[in-house]
Amino acid sequence: MIVDADVHISPVKEKGYISAEEAIRRMDRAGVERALCWLQPPYIRETDEANEYVFQATRRWPKRIIGFGWANPRLGVEHARDTVKKCIEEYGFAGVKLNGAQDDYVIDDPELAMPVVEAVAFTGKVLAFHTGADSPENTHPFRVAKIAAAFPETKILMVHMGGVGWRNLTRSAVEVALEHPNLFLIGSAVRSYPILNAIEALGPKRLCFGSDTPFEPMYVEVGRYKTLLGHLPKSAQEQILGRNILGILGLKGGQE
Repeated sequence: MIVDADVHISPVKEKGYISAEEAIRRMDRAGVERALCWLQPPYIRETDEANEYVFQATRRWPKRIIGFGWANPRLGVEHARDTVKKCIEEYGFAGVKLNGAQDDYVIDDPELAMPVVEAVAFTGKVLAFHTGADSPENTHPFRVAKIAAAFPETKILMVHMGGVGWRNLTRSAVEVALEHPNLFLIGSAVRSYPILNAIEALGPKRLCFGSDTPFEPMYVEVGRYKTLLGHLPKSAQEQILGRNILGILGLKGGQE
């Protein structure tokens, strides 16, 4: 089973955005059985409509789409905390993501971001951060490490594992993951050698496949991962391509 741990969908009907229906079509083409879906940036104006859209997609395709919320403290800390509550309690999402690059904030800011981080941790669900070199001041891996230390019982996804484009903070991402066992890497929008280096340093249980659809072609990323992982035992390939993320999220078929 292949599970894509980084897919963006949106109700926005404009060029560059993709619907849930289009995501399913791309999954079928790529041979992806399930996908972890959250809203598609840029989306700073509001999150309610997009989170609702993701929820409706999970109802329409419950065996294909895994819903994950998105909270933006820039829209108000209390609003973001209410968003977390709604995403978990009403929508039943697997967790909530914060993106300090897209939404322009420091992810461990004690007044703006940490109350929202704490709200997610309190639910016992999974926390995800955009962790990329596109906004190193806001989303550097060392900031995720501080949060991981503060909430050691919370499983945290480091989306892009410090990559994004040609820039690279992946070494830092791997180093902090070695120090904090509650950190897991999603290797989306990252080059190939950092993925191989992460596997060598952390083993196959701490890395998850992600395509960053629609910003990268899903079928291409699936093919790239299959080639990259070809030297590994089949069990390790299965872990990275799907079983790890299912296990982290506490879903059937997973393995941590």
